[in-house]
Amino acid sequence: MAGHSKFKNIMYRKGAQDAKRSKMFSKLAREITVAAKIGAPDPDANPRLRAAIAAARAQSMPKDNIERAISKSQAGDEESYEEVRYEGFGPGGVALIVEALTDNRNRTASDVRATFSKNGGNMGETGSVNYMFDRVGQVIYPAAVADGDTVFEAALEAGASDVESDDETHEIYCDAEDLHKVAGALEAALGEPQSAKLFWKAKDPLAVNGETAEKLLKLIDALDDNDDVQEVTGNFDVSEDVLASLSQ
Repeated sequence: MAGHSKFKNIMYRKGAQDAKRSKMFSKLAREITVAAKIGAPDPDANPRLRAAIAAARAQSMPKDNIERAISKSQAGDEESYEEVRYEGFGPGGVALIVEALTDNRNRTASDVRATFSKNGGNMGETGSVNYMFDRVGQVIYPAAVADGDTVFEAALEAGASDVESDDETHEIYCDAEDLHKVAGALEAALGEPQSAKLFWKAKDPLAVNGETAEKLLKLIDALDDNDDVQEVTGNFDVSEDVLASLSQ
């Protein structure tokens, strides 16, 4: 599967989940606060906030934390976060897009650039790699929600353009402007999704193996460790055999 989500899954299976849970909750709360501030504190009237809350629930974030993050957006004294995107290359020529929410653009840019450099990568200019991706809507359900045929039919009825299913998830894709409509139709058919968001989908994923995959994992994990970084997406594909070897 293209992207970096399975690399993150590996890190969690290695035992890093508990250590990272607090940081993960902080990032989820930041997205909820920003979404509620930009739009409205009512998730029914704010698709971005609705998606942020769904992502938080999927990670078992406590209800009190979610409500606190929404309240913070209306307090008037919260930090002012700016959405920024960084682009660059990792080991093996893999293209990476790093999305962040920051209250200090200079600090975050410096930290992200240093992380690329220290881990065999190179941060480029904005626009240096995003042409290798399509900006699409992505809705994710756990595999247990239904069999592949049922999910495919529901996605087709909802107006989605593609479905990718495996042993862990069903990933449903649609045009970016149709995300709210498609996610709503899917929720009516399948229940609340694990995630619903805009996503950078690689056009032609590169296969990475061995040492290159290990170095790439290290870079992505280092980027994820940055408090300001919300999402890291890459145009790579890793076989199940390589994933299994890296998780040992």
